[in-house]
Amino acid sequence: MTEDIVILTGAGISAESGLGTFRDVNGLWTRYDLEEVATPDGFARNPALVHEFYNTRRANCRAATPNAAHLALARLEREGLGRVLVVTQNVDDLHERAGSRAVWHMHGRLARALCAACGYRWDAPDFMDPQDTCPACAAHATRPDVVWFGEYPHRMDEIWERLRAATLFVAIGTSGQVYPAAAFVQDAGRAGARTLELNLEPSAGISDFDEARLGKASDLVPAWVAEVLAQAEP
Repeated sequence: MTEDIVILTGAGISAESGLGTFRDVNGLWTRYDLEEVATPDGFARNPALVHEFYNTRRANCRAATPNAAHLALARLEREGLGRVLVVTQNVDDLHERAGSRAVWHMHGRLARALCAACGYRWDAPDFMDPQDTCPACAAHATRPDVVWFGEYPHRMDEIWERLRAATLFVAIGTSGQVYPAAAFVQDAGRAGARTLELNLEPSAGISDFDEARLGKASDLVPAWVAEVLAQAEP
């Protein structure tokens, strides 16, 4: 059977690459107030602090490498039969570096910059500063091109369309607590897709999935991909 697979990935898939989640004890997020570094109001109050935070995240991302879970999803796209789309809540580029091509970043990307004045986007330098000027309009309004709390995720109309066309929806390493992504499983399920959760611990929405497997992403994802590819063999 030709599959149309939509895969949602969250912070848990990148945690084994050294990129922490919101809930990590003593992680980067615990040293900052989210209201100050991940909201439009926080950026308006103290852009220097926000840039400091994202400069650190950008450096951490550059130092990280894709793990076995990222590589397995790239293999699924490369070797599987049918469509494979990765919708990620992560702002890192580990999926792309692993070889995945069909990746939609619903929360933006650390590697991109955005002008808050005119909306222009460009490749972010390693270090951003409040005094940077927009290449398009020259305003001192440059910010990371990431979706902050209170902002609407990217490509949502397209994502809902793909969810409703999917034959299989898989959530990997996501808590199931952040909307609209937390509702993806219900939307895909209502449209007839089979649903699977691969997670270190049960998500808040685990009861909405047809099946759940618990463990490390670097173990679960390669094993699941091997199963899918074996079933696709003639």
